[in-house]
Amino acid sequence: MSPRVLVAEKIAGAGLDSLRAAGFDVDVRIGLDEAGLLEAVRGASALVVRSATRVTAEVLDAGSDLVVVGRAGIGIDNIDVAAATRRGVMVVNAPQSNVLSAAEHTMALLLAQARNIPQAHTDLRAGSWNRARWEGVELHGKTLGVVGLGRVGVLVAQRALAFGMHLLAYDPYVSAERARQIGVQLVDSLPDLVRQADFLTVHLPKTPETVGLIGRELLAQAKPGLRVVNTARGGIVDEAALADAVREGRIAGAALDVFAEEPTTASPLFELDQVVVTPHLGASTAEAQDKAGQTIAEQVVLALRGDFVPFAVNLAATEASSTVRPFLPLAERLGRLFTELAGGMVDTLEVAYEGHIADYDCRVLTLAVLKGALAPVLDEPVSFVNAPQLAEERGLEVREVTSSSARDYVNLLTLRGRVAGRDVHVSGTLAGRQEQPRIVEIDEHIVDLPPSRFMLVVHNDDRPGMIGRVGTALGDAGINISDMDVGRGPAGEHALMVLATDSPVSSEVIERLHAEPGILFAKSIQLD
Repeated sequence: MSPRVLVAEKIAGAGLDSLRAAGFDVDVRIGLDEAGLLEAVRGASALVVRSATRVTAEVLDAGSDLVVVGRAGIGIDNIDVAAATRRGVMVVNAPQSNVLSAAEHTMALLLAQARNIPQAHTDLRAGSWNRARWEGVELHGKTLGVVGLGRVGVLVAQRALAFGMHLLAYDPYVSAERARQIGVQLVDSLPDLVRQADFLTVHLPKTPETVGLIGRELLAQAKPGLRVVNTARGGIVDEAALADAVREGRIAGAALDVFAEEPTTASPLFELDQVVVTPHLGASTAEAQDKAGQTIAEQVVLALRGDFVPFAVNLAATEASSTVRPFLPLAERLGRLFTELAGGMVDTLEVAYEGHIADYDCRVLTLAVLKGALAPVLDEPVSFVNAPQLAEERGLEVREVTSSSARDYVNLLTLRGRVAGRDVHVSGTLAGRQEQPRIVEIDEHIVDLPPSRFMLVVHNDDRPGMIGRVGTALGDAGINISDMDVGRGPAGEHALMVLATDSPVSSEVIERLHAEPGILFAKSIQLD
């Protein structure tokens, strides 16, 4: 049965087509109320929403089969991310889908507020020709204060430069050098920014720390005549405080696209001629909606297939550089191979990164290792999100070790642990220009072959005839060998055979091998 994707709000048709092409059952239910959503989400593997649907802890509890919740846009304040993480549900968004549209809408509001365009339009349509009343100000030569130099903030800054504006910004997470590269001067604090700016534009996520950030106390310190623009998230600007400041003449005007409560038709700001408002139109372009629908479909497909999802917002590690990402499939397969060889869960798993890769953030690879290592011993699905929680619940301690040098290899991933008094160890790397995954060491034996869906690992005495006995047992069972390698142990008296087969090796074949003289251990392994 195909996984069901519940789409609770309208997304672009291209996104729906992508989900169907991936083989999923796409269930479009627009306009569900709370009770309807609770019923519809039961049995769904994925839930796709925009900004209107609230994905609460109750919804997540009802959706006990959910693997992923997708937000077709940037903001995720309508999703209980903490509850999703506790349940092991991945939350993904489309962070780059509407950045251009949002930046352009910011500039549109900036210009509309500076030149009183909506007010003059309404006045003229009502029969009044009031040129003097709607006199505006130029942007050229004015100082724009940018709060938050993320994707949208940078795009707005670049466009404001073209208008000849002087740019200041406050963002404690951006270096002065990076700001200089885009023509922006950083200031030390928000009060410093509002004391110097003629216009203030907000580009921050909505968090407990940012709610009410642009409030009464800050506005009291503003440069006389400041104009405030907010296209980020409602609630970051205190609407009542801003309205009071505009009425008192301390703030010359404002332009807002977002509000603390949405949808809304009542705000103290709506009564003021100096204020321009729009009903959350920042992402409302055909281009942005197409990109959001397509992007969120891609993320949902990756999540339901168990692959790494680059736009997951609740992973322990969300970064995967171009150097690290090719190692993800290898890391997951090494984790599974490790647990299969161990025959159970170890207490401590050491994950070592050696060589060039050790200079990068490898936390996402550790997640992949955990995902693979836990899968054989758990009945429930293991994902990049819930793997750390599941490991902790089972008392598995994970240690990362890094070294800039790797013996015999440019890069090497090694897993080590101990179970029932026995050491378990596997290593792998990517080889050649095509970066093909290779298993290169098992239990101190040097080998070299690609990981395969079906594998057989045999420990045996290092004496003639052993390869023939294994080959005969497999041949008699009709099992074809697609690849094979043999490695000697450090002491030389024992050897290890690793074989890739076209079909699984049955328990009967394993029993036959254990009965063969000189064979010490045989293990059938399935990596997918």
